Amino acid sequence: MATLVTSTNGDGKRGTDVGRRQVLAALRSMAKGDFSIRVSTDRLRGIDAELAEAFNDVVTQNAQLLAEVERVSSVVGREGRIAERADLYPKVGAWAAHVKSVNTLIDDLTHPIAETSRVLGSVARGDLSQQMVLEVEGRPLKGEFLRASQTINAMVDQLNSFAFEVTRVAREVGSEGKLGGQASVPGVAGTWKDLTDSVNSMAGNLTSQVRNTAEVTTAVANGDFSKRLPSMPRAKSCSSKTPSIRWSTNSTALLRK
Repeated sequence: MATLVTSTNGDGKRGTDVGRRQVLAALRSMAKGDFSIRVSTDRLRGIDAELAEAFNDVVTQNAQLLAEVERVSSVVGREGRIAERADLYPKVGAWAAHVKSVNTLIDDLTHPIAETSRVLGSVARGDLSQQMVLEVEGRPLKGEFLRASQTINAMVDQLNSFAFEVTRVAREVGSEGKLGGQASVPGVAGTWKDLTDSVNSMAGNLTSQVRNTAEVTTAVANGDFSKRLPSMPRAKSCSSKTPSIRWSTNSTALLRK
């Protein structure tokens, strides 16, 4: 910390002029961003001593504010402790307003992070009911914050639609016996479309197998042994069952002969 020392040199007026020049020099240093400067009040008297003390108070307060902003910047930005906030005493006037502005900025920056963590954590646990909140304390999100939140909400909506459609098709085809069910997810693209197509392909293969099996068994029941199940090499259930059904129809046909 730099300290400017004043001396009266036995001349009161000259000492006063020198003291004020020292305060002026310190003010100019502070204006350039040097908050380490201080004015010694040891040899000052009256208004000159009060000016020096007032200057020292102001520059000390500025230095403390700078140190606090640097501290909270490191704690929040580098260490990830997003609940940390700036604090400064005394909390009065513009000093309090400055600290409040810093803390409001931190709140605005960390809110989307906390919301993203909450929503993605719910998705990871299988809860697709959560959505990003698009406002903070009654203020709507704007800019990149809004776009990022809307993107995450769109992703959750897409997951919801896909999960609903897969569940519906599985229930209709597998449990209710409603053949021909197909998943339909509006606006799908990329991997979502590939997944939807795979589900529909599986449902289509199962439907075809069941219908073909029903057709062959009905024909056999009616005495028609000419029907055969078509080959479906990619369907494991079909490849495992088709030979036995073919053997059955062939054997029955031989017995009739």
